Amino acid sequence: MSNAVKLNNVQIESVVSLIQKVQSKPEVAKTNWKASVQWKGAFQSEAKVRDFAPVKSDEPTSLGGGDSAANPVEQLLGALGNCLAVGYAANATAAGIAIKDLRIELDGDLNLHTFLGLREGGNAGYEKIRAKVHLESDAPADKIAELHKKVIGTSPVGHTLSRPVPVSIELA
Repeated sequence: MSNAVKLNNVQIESVVSLIQKVQSKPEVAKTNWKASVQWKGAFQSEAKVRDFAPVKSDEPTSLGGGDSAANPVEQLLGALGNCLAVGYAANATAAGIAIKDLRIELDGDLNLHTFLGLREGGNAGYEKIRAKVHLESDAPADKIAELHKKVIGTSPVGHTLSRPVPVSIELA
C-alpha cells in the first residue's frame, strides 16, 4: 500500500474501508482488547500486548520504586494522549485537514492518602486530568474547533475515563 493516498501520513483508503465494513456489518465494531502483565520484582512489571515488546512499569524513587520506567498513572495519561492523537489524525484526515504539528500535554492530580492506606473509602485515582492540545494547521479556526469537538466526543480512552466503567478483578 505504499502508493496509497495519504493525508497526515494516514492511508485514507484504510480508514474509509473500515468505516464501510462497520456500516455494512455492525457486529464488526464490537471488539475485545487484551493485555497481560508480569511482575518483575519490587515495583517493576511489564505489560505485554499482542506481539509488541513489553511496556515496562516502575514507580519513582519517591514512591519506593527504582524509577526505571513510567508508573501506571503516568502511562494512563500517556494512553489518553495517544488516543487523542489517533483521534486527531483520523478525524482530520477524514475532514481533509492537514496537520502540521500536534502535541498534547497532560497532567493530573492524584492524592496518595487512599493508595497508601491512610484513608479508607477515598479515591485512589486521579481527581482531575487536564489535557492541552497544541494543533498546528492551515485549516480555518472553525474547522479546527469542529475537529476538536469531534475528537473529544469520540475518544475511547477519554470516554472510559470520564464515566463509570464496571471493572471486575478476581483472584484466579
